Amino acid sequence: MARDTLDDTPIEDRAQLTDYLAAGSKPADAFRIGTEHEKIPFHLADHSPVAYEGENGIGAVLSDLKALSGWEAIEERGKIIGLAGQEGGAISVEPGGQFELSGAPVLTLHETCVEANGHLAQMREIADRRGLGFLGLGMAPTWSREAVSMMPKQRYGIMTRHMPKVGTRGLDMMYRTATIQVNLDFADEADMVKKMRVGLALQPIATALFANSPFIDGAPNGLRSNRAAVWHDVDLARSGPIPFAFDEGFGFEAYAEWALDVPMYFIKRGDKYLEATSATFRDFLDGRFKPENGAVPTMGDWVNHLSTVFPEVRLKRFLEMRGADGGPWRRICALPALWVGLMYDDGVLDQAMALAGELSAEDRADLWRNVPRDGLTGTVNGRSVAAIARDVVALSAEGLRRRAHAHGEAADERHFLAPLEDAAHSARSPADELLDAYNGPWNGNIDKVFAANAF
Repeated sequence: MARDTLDDTPIEDRAQLTDYLAAGSKPADAFRIGTEHEKIPFHLADHSPVAYEGENGIGAVLSDLKALSGWEAIEERGKIIGLAGQEGGAISVEPGGQFELSGAPVLTLHETCVEANGHLAQMREIADRRGLGFLGLGMAPTWSREAVSMMPKQRYGIMTRHMPKVGTRGLDMMYRTATIQVNLDFADEADMVKKMRVGLALQPIATALFANSPFIDGAPNGLRSNRAAVWHDVDLARSGPIPFAFDEGFGFEAYAEWALDVPMYFIKRGDKYLEATSATFRDFLDGRFKPENGAVPTMGDWVNHLSTVFPEVRLKRFLEMRGADGGPWRRICALPALWVGLMYDDGVLDQAMALAGELSAEDRADLWRNVPRDGLTGTVNGRSVAAIARDVVALSAEGLRRRAHAHGEAADERHFLAPLEDAAHSARSPADELLDAYNGPWNGNIDKVFAANAF
């Protein structure tokens, strides 16, 4: 997130919390696509992580990008921490310096790819001047977490202190992982529920298709997605596959009630972040938690709090699909293509619901638990993950065909699924290709990944 919210509207009725989520509803002709992708910066000379400070640090890269793009600087305590574009896009840096483009909301996948390619071209121009590179992986392959310095955002300091209290992998998540995500719209509560359930049930299939982090601490460790495995022990009070979304009666209110009982990270007043990890939002709302400055709950607090829960599908005024590893540029376009194809045609969405319905609660739990290790080679309830992935990608292709958004010689957007079709039919994710290279032509030299997977 590039910028936290400041909205001092007081919360006087709990219905405001649910109403905020429901206000995201919009007609289908207003549906848009917002793609987010993170890249891991490194020094070309020695493949070390990039700090914020210094002549070729993250701060300098952001300043270069501001001059190149003309975007507005976002600052915190006098330091540039992100950029905001005029059309709704933004640049932010994750705790360990991972560069994220939060794309502007666009109508077609063609526009998404034009945006991503333009951004990457700017990043390469800056990186070349400063002796830097950017990795398209789900996790930094060689660095220890201690080797990575924190970016100068107050919320990251609060999270860094809190994470070891609630799990063993939170700092890994913050400082060493990278992802591709897509934000999608919903028409109303019923549509949101369908999309939430399809997204949660099939998120492990996306994880398997995009698995791209088989290395950690300089070597393979038996996993295809270390990024996904990290999330198994970050903070399960605020993350995971949230099975309550499949309960009868699930909707905006049920999600808000869950979020109310998640511990807060902070309260923001002006440019100051007040730590609030000892209380849930419900405690704050009911007066059991009283900040030192006497702050009362506002809608800005609620919006910021919603950004600090991390389920596999996150509800704000849109839905975030959060299960994929970071990857090369073709995968940046493939991730939104997968979910847009499944979600933005009602008939295909119903078919995806039926497919998701074939997975029991136990099946969904098994997939979430096992896919980081097994990827597309795994099985669930007698079916291979690759076979389910083939069905999912075929459904998505049909949804993209029905959208019929042409561009140049392309009759629609289906070609963006090509790398996923290849992976599903071969049962091989990007992680499998990396492991083959490591055990073959690289001769165990993991430094080769800094060339093979650089943008």
